[in-house]
Amino acid sequence: MRHRSGQAGRLRARQWEITLVIAAQAGLAAALAALIAKHFLGSGSHVFAPAAAVGTIATAIGQRARRTFELLAGVALGLIIGDTLRFVVGSGPWQTGLVVALAIATALLVAGKGGPLVGQAGGTAVLITTLAPMESGLEVPRIFDALVGGIVGLVVVALLLPVNPLRVLDRAAAPIFEVLREQLAELAQAVRERDSDRTLRVLDQLRGSDDDLGRLHDALSGAEEVVTIAPARWHRRQQFHRYAVSAGHLERLLLDSRALARWSTTALQYDEQIPPELPDAIARLGAAVAQLRTECRGDDAFQNTRTLVEECANLAGRAAACGVRSFGDALVTGLRTAASDLLRATGCEPDDANRIVREAAGAGEAATHPPTRRHLYRIRPTRASRSRRRADLATRRRYDGRAGLPDSGRPAR
Repeated sequence: MRHRSGQAGRLRARQWEITLVIAAQAGLAAALAALIAKHFLGSGSHVFAPAAAVGTIATAIGQRARRTFELLAGVALGLIIGDTLRFVVGSGPWQTGLVVALAIATALLVAGKGGPLVGQAGGTAVLITTLAPMESGLEVPRIFDALVGGIVGLVVVALLLPVNPLRVLDRAAAPIFEVLREQLAELAQAVRERDSDRTLRVLDQLRGSDDDLGRLHDALSGAEEVVTIAPARWHRRQQFHRYAVSAGHLERLLLDSRALARWSTTALQYDEQIPPELPDAIARLGAAVAQLRTECRGDDAFQNTRTLVEECANLAGRAAACGVRSFGDALVTGLRTAASDLLRATGCEPDDANRIVREAAGAGEAATHPPTRRHLYRIRPTRASRSRRRADLATRRRYDGRAGLPDSGRPAR
């Protein structure tokens, strides 16, 4: 309970930090957009400029640039359709409904799904058909308000208050690294003690990480957006891509770990023999995951992680050579698969990762059961073989004599 409450507290702290950053960005963007619209866009309320800026900031991290362009495109589309149909069908309640319906339909055909483009197209069409008859000249201010708000929002995100992409990514990946490290160690101990109930609890814990995976995907998208559009974070591009490659394989490692928990539970329920090398290999895999996170945050070449992965594959090979039954063999295969995926998380190509795991497992098997040496012996002829050889020679001589050929004096081949 203490552990779970601590995890929940850390998660709430991370959420509060992200909330405060987004709130500060939104407040600053709204103030700047309102100030620019007031001094540079002429008289009027210019409500839409700060609204567009806040809409840009409030969009999910990692989608702000795309959503800003969608917002501007929706405003332009709503203006075109609203103005065109207003001159054709006039103004009124049913005309407003017709204009909005056509604007939404067109926006959905263009975007293919809902979003800022669809919402802004419909909202702009409503404003044009309802307010344009009473107040002329709404089209140009609406476009400039949207443009100013969107640009200010992006400037605040990219220049004034850019988040640290590596911190965002590391904090999103931390719960997954932690659950993998803890549950693999717990699984190794449960297999060592042949406790199938504990392995089932490990499986349940690993299955409860889907929300963490969703947050990790959002963080990857957001961090990539920051290192792309924020000049202050361009120097972190290489380090981000290095970390992103490792974090991108965490989902595969989580699936591999679930498979290990399932096969371990089944092997224990069927009372199969479990060599001691199997739980040692699982524990070594968990240590490699912990080492991966440490080296992701530094500039190391993942050497320690790869060493632990090779030891895991070697122990899996030793376990296979000791003799396992069907579910134990599946557990060995799962360990080798997880080891290969972990090597790919360190930057190895798939073929190289498979080769390294295969060689390490083969070395473990050979160390347990060395290959038998084959000695070549010269076969000594027996009395029967010598008799057959003399008979074949006599037959060959008789055949050569009848054919008029000189006797070669050599046995027939």
